[in-house]
Amino acid sequence: MSPDLRLAATGGRRAAMVDRLTSSEALTDPLLRDALLRVPREVLLPHAYVRVSGPGADPIDWRLLDGSHPDDREEWLDLIHSDDSILLQRDGERLGSLGRGPVTGGHMTSMSTFTPATVEALQELGLAPGRRYLELGPGPGVSLALAATVTGSGLAVGVERDGPMAAFARRNLDRLGVGAKVVEGDALAGHEHRAPYDLIHSGIGVPCVPPAWVEQLASGGRLLTTRTPSWPGRLLVTRADSGRIEAVLRGRPRGYRPMLGYAWLSALGHRARIEADPGTVRPTRLAPLADDAYGFWLAAAHLAPGLVRDFQARTMTIVAPEDDSWAVAGPGDGTVRVHGRRDVWAELETVHALWVRAGHPETYRVDLSDGTGTQAVTSGTGPTALHWSLQ
Repeated sequence: MSPDLRLAATGGRRAAMVDRLTSSEALTDPLLRDALLRVPREVLLPHAYVRVSGPGADPIDWRLLDGSHPDDREEWLDLIHSDDSILLQRDGERLGSLGRGPVTGGHMTSMSTFTPATVEALQELGLAPGRRYLELGPGPGVSLALAATVTGSGLAVGVERDGPMAAFARRNLDRLGVGAKVVEGDALAGHEHRAPYDLIHSGIGVPCVPPAWVEQLASGGRLLTTRTPSWPGRLLVTRADSGRIEAVLRGRPRGYRPMLGYAWLSALGHRARIEADPGTVRPTRLAPLADDAYGFWLAAAHLAPGLVRDFQARTMTIVAPEDDSWAVAGPGDGTVRVHGRRDVWAELETVHALWVRAGHPETYRVDLSDGTGTQAVTSGTGPTALHWSLQ
């Protein structure tokens, strides 16, 4: 295929992606829409891993798609213009000369976030020309390239911990010529050299907001990151022109990959045992709450810590892996099965009662002014408000 025909083919896919995002009302910002049309994703995502193994397999079987290989090209183009996350790096590997085809073992250490989430985050931040932008954990640099296209050359910088990924993103972004910069460093420390920033976006999930991020936020600026408990939340921090900081936490369906070293709970190790022995049946008045009851699930992640849901189970299954305990909700018959020293469902019943008393809150305020490192969260004022801390 000639370069002109190849450019037309990829441009058509970008246009179809943008039309899909627009028709679903996920994409509303005309500046971001133009950036999505202009930035060739294939330069930033020249390869992609496809998982072959099913859930729980160890080691995992993968297949690497090489966008430059004619046998992979169509599948690769469809994938990088889809709404899926793009898997790029196993175990911090170097990315210059990966071999296409089957690969066994390893776990993903870097990916490009699925496009609707990227669009949602960048729109909530409020990209605009002339605004200084900091990306923490940019990975391959997709959102960084989009931000730089809107803000203007030289105003967008990313801090990437992983050396091979930083070099990979820097090389590809230079090819695009959008004027974005990637530096290798500790994203939790931000990037003081260019501070302050009007917009800060964290591509990694964090347990609490690093103080350096808040310190590097300019007056009138906005900072967006995600929490990484079992049920994720999105945290928006704003600094008023007066200097006053406000932070609001909302539950979300998905979060970003957690920072290095974060303990990511998993129910996979208990799946076979749960299927063999779901537990003892007992009655309950708490019917399984909907997945989009984000305010409740966010509260449960903190007020009943150590729980994780198995989203692959046939009926709602909540596991406390470190306590070898679980609860399996009945199929709408007013019962639940429980197993282990923790009555997981009783804890959820308690949290639900507290959440109802608090008025079914969907958003929570976070106090970032405490210099001790503890960040207090509350659903409001009064004796029935919910409270917890981000450590």
